[in-house]
Amino acid sequence: MKLSFRNNVVGLSAETPEEEAICAQLRAADGHVFKLHAASQRGLAFSLIGPEDDARRAPLNILHKIEPAFAPISNLAHTPFTFDDGEYASIEGFWQGLKVADPDGRRAMARLFGGEAKGRGGALGWSPTFDYGGVTIVTGSPEHWALMGEACFAKFTQNDKARKALLATGERWLTHKVRKDSRTIPGAVMADIWMDIRSRLKERGATA
Repeated sequence: MKLSFRNNVVGLSAETPEEEAICAQLRAADGHVFKLHAASQRGLAFSLIGPEDDARRAPLNILHKIEPAFAPISNLAHTPFTFDDGEYASIEGFWQGLKVADPDGRRAMARLFGGEAKGRGGALGWSPTFDYGGVTIVTGSPEHWALMGEACFAKFTQNDKARKALLATGERWLTHKVRKDSRTIPGAVMADIWMDIRSRLKERGATA
């Protein structure tokens, strides 16, 4: 079988009866969505998700270990951005840094991402309030969530890979279901922030 990839289109050309049968099966799956299941240097394996309309409507749970195409959406992902004159390696670094009162300590946290940012922030515990920009904010309040939303918007407007990943979710409902939900920003709130930003990006004419 001959294989080609041009202009984002994969082409197959059968050369044997067995390969013609495979192409016939693929034709029968027209209108369906496939997902990369496994990959090696010798080949690729794809699994059938289902009809395209159903696949587009299927909820997508955003976690750090999600498939690579959507991983930059995660708060733990290394997606550098600036916000209020501060430089951050990830949203997690920004989020966990709010627990640190000392400016130098907050800047140090801002350079972290992934499990290191989450782990160091988790070790700091939880406090009922924190200071940001000269204002005292109640932890887990709508004001806290609004601040998170502004930081996330900065991330998705500045970081190309994060923006493309978010827009690639199309119209799918996003969720953030983890083993232990956050007390400060529940998964449902986080997912709403992502979907709101996605809508705002589309209104601005952003493309994946």
